[in-house]
Amino acid sequence: MRLTLRTLAALLSYPSAELRAHIGDIRAALDSEAALPRQARDGLEPILDRLQRDEVIDAQAGYTDLFDRSRALSLHLFEHVHGENRERGQAMLDLNQQYIEAGLLLDSQELPDFIPIFLEYASCLPAPEARETLGQPAHVFAALDARLRDRDSDYAAVFGAILALANAVPDRDALDELQKNVPSEDPALIDEEWEEKEVTFSGAHDMGGPTGIVARLRAKGKAMTAARGTRS
Repeated sequence: MRLTLRTLAALLSYPSAELRAHIGDIRAALDSEAALPRQARDGLEPILDRLQRDEVIDAQAGYTDLFDRSRALSLHLFEHVHGENRERGQAMLDLNQQYIEAGLLLDSQELPDFIPIFLEYASCLPAPEARETLGQPAHVFAALDARLRDRDSDYAAVFGAILALANAVPDRDALDELQKNVPSEDPALIDEEWEEKEVTFSGAHDMGGPTGIVARLRAKGKAMTAARGTRS
């Protein structure tokens, strides 16, 4: 499961010549670890083919158009949980502290809630804990999967693969709320979101486990129904 999580993190990172050169290695890692169900594994072939075939500059332009110019497709977890709310800063600190405790030190300028970094963190955990960690924001991953499918983007399969690894069923109410409250693309509305209602943490610790990402991603009562498997 560790290699698979790291390959998915690579696929969600900004395309580069290095990534293009190692698509064959990514395929080999996915196949050798065999952590994904066959349907999820096969679903990754279109994006693997495209990243291997396209010129790097074209892949980069497509990535930017999707993820950097649309808040609805943001690759930052807390964008979907907190938006521009002030709670986001503390959430970043808490999550970064969890990374440190797990031995993952960030050496880039990316924020801790950047999904590829979150996947790298999960890859450092034992398989059962990694599944639980991935399951906590499953409703966010499911929303991104659906939004990318609506745009006919082959990146959707990466989020389908994350959900398959988590073996988690997103809470329907939480997912519906995300889909009904798609982040605005209008910068003029950001100030209004900054003042949105207070985020509370009541009930955030009743599932046990770490208090950072668990508390923040469940802060608004987004309970998850996780179906844990035995496959690693």
